[in-house]
Amino acid sequence: MTDNLKERFKITISDFDAVNAEDPHKELVNEKPIAKELIYGIRMSEMLMETYPDSNELLRLAARSQHIKRWAIPREDYPMDRKGYLLWRTRLKQFHGELAGEIMERNGYSTAEIKKVEDLLNKKRLKTDPDTQALEDVICLVFLKYYFQDFISKHEDEESKLVGILQKTWNKMSDKGKEKALSMSHSPKAKRLLDKALT
Repeated sequence: MTDNLKERFKITISDFDAVNAEDPHKELVNEKPIAKELIYGIRMSEMLMETYPDSNELLRLAARSQHIKRWAIPREDYPMDRKGYLLWRTRLKQFHGELAGEIMERNGYSTAEIKKVEDLLNKKRLKTDPDTQALEDVICLVFLKYYFQDFISKHEDEESKLVGILQKTWNKMSDKGKEKALSMSHSPKAKRLLDKALT
């Protein structure tokens, strides 16, 4: 990557982070409140480089913008059923792609480059496009590492639901993603649920 391209990439990542820093929802990280989607984007980037260190620039941009300004489209705006959930998720993916694309265009990325990131964020060609699969792996790994324990706490009495979610998550991952997931440390409860899901 030339110096100009490196600078373009750094500015775009910084712009993504500036948007996500506006998230009114906070998460405590080392006892300090951090904007929820800002820390999520950072975790996505870190997990991507840890799992797929040779990732190209566009995949790295997609990982950082995976949840960009997610709070702007609340779940409550859609019916609280399965159909409503799927409609919400579809709209979110479109929104993330559109917003990431606007920022990329402002920073000099081509139409083709923007389209690639939008396709990644919309999960186009999952299972056939290695970059889309890598992004899906990272999403699943970040969920398992940082968010599943909290999810367990909220659904203590719904073990079958938790096991089902783990099975769905597992089915989305490549062999490399699964290997990484098994190598990570998990709480005893999460480990037991994971073992049950994979039995």
